[in-house]
Amino acid sequence: MMNEPISSIMTRDLYTVTPDDSLEKVKEIFSEKQIHHMPVVVEEDELVGLITTSDLLWLNESFDSYKYVKVDRVMTKKLAVLEPDDKIGTAAQVFLRNWFHALPIVKAGTKKLLGIVTTFDILSYSFKKEYPGEKI
Repeated sequence: MMNEPISSIMTRDLYTVTPDDSLEKVKEIFSEKQIHHMPVVVEEDELVGLITTSDLLWLNESFDSYKYVKVDRVMTKKLAVLEPDDKIGTAAQVFLRNWFHALPIVKAGTKKLLGIVTTFDILSYSFKKEYPGEKI
C-alpha cells in the first residue's frame, strides 16, 4: 500500500516565497490559501528553505512587525527532502521519526523543487485506499 512513488500523491501546484519576501506576504498567503507549509526558493525553483505557520507562531512578534521581517530570518534552512521516486512509506517513516509535517520533493540529485507532501496527503491517501467509495 505504501510502496507507490511519492510523486503519485505530492502537491505540484505550489505557493512559494523567496528569502527576501516579508513575513507579511507569507501570512497573507497562509491565510488566503489555507495552507501551513511553504517552500522558499530562489531563481529557477531552487529550494533553499521551508516556512510554516508554526514558525510564525514561535517567532512571537506582532503582526505589525511582519512587514519588516524577511523570510530568511525565520525559515528552516536544513531540510529533509525526498525525490519523486521515493516511496510513500518512506515519507511516512520520516514524518513519524522526526515529527515533520511536510517534505519538499526535489528533482533527483538537485535542489529543484517539484512538489511537497504533507502528513495530510498521506492520511488522505491511506483513507482513500481503505475506503474507496467514501468522500473526504
